[in-house]
Order: sequence, then structure tokens, then C-alpha cells
Amino acid sequence: MNKWSRTDGVCAVVISPTRELAYQIFETLKRIGRYHDFSAGLIIGGKNLKFERRRMDQCNILICTPGRLLQHMDENPLFNASTIEMLVLDEADRCLDMGFEETLNAIVENFPTDRQTLLFSATQTNSVKDIARLNLRDPVFIGVKSKSEEVIPDLLQQNYVVIELEDKITMLWSFIKNHLKQKVIVFFSSCKQVKYVFEIFCKLRPGTSLLALYGTLHQDRRIAIYNEFTRKSNVVLFATDIASRGLDFPTVNWVVQMDCPEDAVQYIHRAGRTARNKARGDSLLVLTPFEEQGMIKELQSKKILIQKIHIDPKKLFSPRLKIEAALAQNTELKASAQRAFISYIKSIFLMKNKEIFNVFKLNFENYAKSLGLIVTPRVRFLERFLKKNGNEPKTLSESNEFVQEDSDNDDDFLKVKRVDHDLVININNDVMELHKKNKILTKAAAAKKAIRKKITPNEILNFDDDGNVIIDKRKQLQTAIPEEYENNDGGINIEVAKKVLLEEDKYDKERFRELVKHRHKKQKKKLKKLTDDDAHVDSIDSESDGSVDLSWLPDPDDLYSSNRKTEKRKESETDEDDDDDIEEPENKKAKLTSKLTLNDAESIAAQLLANKV
Repeated sequence: MNKWSRTDGVCAVVISPTRELAYQIFETLKRIGRYHDFSAGLIIGGKNLKFERRRMDQCNILICTPGRLLQHMDENPLFNASTIEMLVLDEADRCLDMGFEETLNAIVENFPTDRQTLLFSATQTNSVKDIARLNLRDPVFIGVKSKSEEVIPDLLQQNYVVIELEDKITMLWSFIKNHLKQKVIVFFSSCKQVKYVFEIFCKLRPGTSLLALYGTLHQDRRIAIYNEFTRKSNVVLFATDIASRGLDFPTVNWVVQMDCPEDAVQYIHRAGRTARNKARGDSLLVLTPFEEQGMIKELQSKKILIQKIHIDPKKLFSPRLKIEAALAQNTELKASAQRAFISYIKSIFLMKNKEIFNVFKLNFENYAKSLGLIVTPRVRFLERFLKKNGNEPKTLSESNEFVQEDSDNDDDFLKVKRVDHDLVININNDVMELHKKNKILTKAAAAKKAIRKKITPNEILNFDDDGNVIIDKRKQLQTAIPEEYENNDGGINIEVAKKVLLEEDKYDKERFRELVKHRHKKQKKKLKKLTDDDAHVDSIDSESDGSVDLSWLPDPDDLYSSNRKTEKRKESETDEDDDDDIEEPENKKAKLTSKLTLNDAESIAAQLLANKV
């Protein structure tokens, strides 16, 4: 055997239907392949596409999902499929079914015909059509057991219980409360059911760890949940069928299938998550009374022996009141419950085997109440289906009662056997139509629809004080030509339309110039006002900087008038004294001393001090 190296390119491709299974295969290959020289890569959705694109040509083994591999084949120029020597399909029957048919056909067309092809599955396909699609020549079937023996492990204890649809939540809550120290996987048929049950049970807090694994989660989150469930020993995992194929969870004690599987093959894969590697395990299938007969018959046809058990009523604990209280407080949780209700109804409606699944046998009102909903949500797709088939019930409850009354043969008018017949014949076409997404209505499409139906749009009219309609000239044509143009019933005249546009352009340009002038005038006024305000502020500042406002001080004339009179009197007295001194100089000192008394001196000192202040 040739040894692969980085220079050899991609030599083997392993395809799995789910990302979790591809991740598990890659982790196992890492533990084994570290002793070898070949390289391997994981190619799954939800990861960095550019990172994968740069390194694909350096990998010898690719573990991938069908969708991401086809995307690289279409977009990645570095991917070369001519060097592939081996193709491996894990869970081959799932890869080859209708869900992956077109994708897998496109992938196989790019592979060389001279290759080795390996198919692995617990429920292997023997279809000649599938073998021809893969270009298999002289295929060899290798099985552990013969076809007549059981495909279920001997150490797996299989049980089923029959309860009404509205009692499923109560039964699941009671089951978890009685198995707190065990590892449990609970399967539902849709992502929205898993999401709602996980959210509401987290609110109720059963006393053990809860996890949820479903397709709409981000890939990193899905891998983290997978690793956490693998690591823990006491945990409950709510999951869709993405966890039913190939995943090897260690030491799982119970597998509970809350919703009936589509067929025996799906049951086998779900139940196979427990009792692995010679360990013991238990499987519990929950059926409604209408599903019991058809499903047990389906399992017996595959040599699957399953035992019916009964639930002890003393161990049932109903959480309905707590659920209703939680939904009343949380609108998002209520919306999640409504989506879960619709999702379950749709999953039953889309099932192919109508002997087991009949959506009209369900009690919608009681099931809604079991989810905590006071009002039963409308199932619009079912109402449209009934209307299309000639039945037009006003509400969903009427459609339910209408079909239930068919079991009573008292009145021939209420028989719907003809409708059941149409359901079986046309179910595929109707399902495909209901499966299509609603087309988004664009503005252009809405306008065309309004024109086609001759719908006149609403208009806003403004009136003046006299009650006359105010006409907005901006929305009116100004030229006289449009009268001929609008009254022309023979279609659009292009020449006249050109003239109309040219004339209207003149008015539009003139109006635009007027608007520009008006805007400029407005801006000038605004600037002028700003400059005037600035000048006024500057003048005030200049005045304040040049001098100090002393208007608040008292008048100095009034204040010092008395002092001036006193000074004049003193001057006159001093002059007389000088004259006396000239005449009599010897007596000068005596005269001055005799004229200044103590009181006079004090008054003079006070006046001098006042003048200084």
C-alpha cells in the first residue's frame, strides 16, 4: 500500500450526514493518526470557509458533510478530486435518501470511477438504484448478524408506554424527577419542541443538568454541548434526530423517544445511543393511542421485540400550573410554546405513513393547554389545506371536531372518507407546496398588483380657512400639453411625452433657482444678524476695558463742600495771622497758641483723616 503524504493531495473522503458525527470521526482519527504521516482535515458547515479553503490541498483525508464538500467543489480552485482513491459514506442509508440525493449525485460525478467505495450503517441499504448511483461493481455485503436476527443489542431493554398527547409533558417531568442520577437522552421531532421544553424545564429546575442539541444552534455551541454531555454522568439531553445517527455517547442509561419515530429504521438509530460496547441500557418509546397499533406492527416487521409497560399514577407530578405561570410572566417563552405547538402539528402532518400519523386525530386544545397555552394557536397551513380540499372550517378546533364526527355514522352529511382518500393520493404535492417559503412582496410587485387590480391610492387634501382645496403646485403639471397627453386612450405617445418632460424641466429649473435665491437670502440675513450681535458685544467689551464704572459712588462736591468752606476760613484766618506776625513777631507764638483749642485740633485731625480716606 502506498503511503500518503502532504504532496499527494486529497486521497480519501469520509462523508457523514451530520456535523456532530463528522466531528466525532475527526477526533477519533486524530487519536489514531498521530502515529502516521498522513494529514486530515474537518470540513463542516458553520466553520471558517476561508481557513478551510487555504488548507484543503494539504490534507490527505477529508472528513466532511455533503453540503460543505459540494460548496468547496464549486468555489475552491485548490480542490482537486482526480487524486481521490477512496470514498467512505458513514450512515450510508441516510446519505443516500431523498434529503441528500441531489447533493450526493453532484459530489460523486466529480470523483474518479476507479476508486474504492465503503458504505457503513446499522441499517444498510440494499437498493439496486443506490448501488448504481455510486458506480459500485460486484459489491460485497459484510454484516455482523444475519438478516433474520435482531439488529438491536441484546443488553438493551426495550419498552413502550401509551399515554394521551396532553400527558406527555407531565410524564417527561415525572420521569426526570425519578431519574436524577442517570444519563438520559430525550428525542423530539422538531427543533422548536426541543428549544421550548429545554427553556421551560430550566425554569422549573428539576434538580439535574439539562442540555439541548438541535440544528439551529451555532456550530461552536453544538460542539460544546456534545463535549459537555459526553463528559458528564448525570445529565438530560433534549435532542432532535441529529443526535440519533452514529454518535457514541458513553454510559447512556436511558433513551426516551417522546415523539413517535417515522419508521423502524429511525427507531433503531435512536435506541442505539444506549447499550453500546456491551453495556446495559433502557429504551422507552412514548406512543399515543392512535399510534400504538401501526407502530408496533412496523417494529415487529423488523424483528424488533418491544414490551408494553404501564406508568404508576402515584409517581406522576403535573407541572402544568407552574408552566402556565411562567408563560404568563414571560412573553418570549409563550411565543416559544406557540412555535413548538405548530411545529409538532406540522411534523405529524408531513409524515408519510398515515396509518400511524393522522393530524386530525389529535386534540389540539388539550395539547395546547399541556404546553401552558390558555388559547389554542391557529394552524394556518392546515386551514389552507382543508380549504383547498373543499372543507372550510372557521377555526382549527372546528376542523378537529369535523373529522372526529366522521367516526359516528349517524349522519351521512358529515362523512369525510373522500377527503381521507385525497390526503393519501395528493399528499406529496400538497406537502411540497406547503413546504415552500412565502414569497417576499417587494414594493415594485405591490405597485404592479395595485395597478392590475385598479386600486386607487389614498390622497391627502389640505383646505384653507374658506374651505377651498389647497393645490400643491409642486405635484401639478404646469404645461398645457398634458391635457392632450392624459386624454390619449391609445397608449403612451413618446413624442408628446418628450415635449411634456422638456416643458416641465423649464418650470422645475426656474422653481429650483427661486429656492436657491430664497435660501441664499435666508443665509445672508442670518449672517448679518450674527455680525451685528458680535459688533454689539465688542462695543460693550471695549467700553468695559477702557474705564471703570464709578456711578455708584457718592458726589464728591456734596461730600467735601463742608471741608472746603472750613479750609477757606482757615486760609483767611492764617492771612490775618501773618499780618499780625509781621507787625508783632515777638508775640506770634502766643497768638497761635491762644487761638487753637483742644476741640479745634481734634476736629481738624478728623477732617484730614476723612480727606485721606
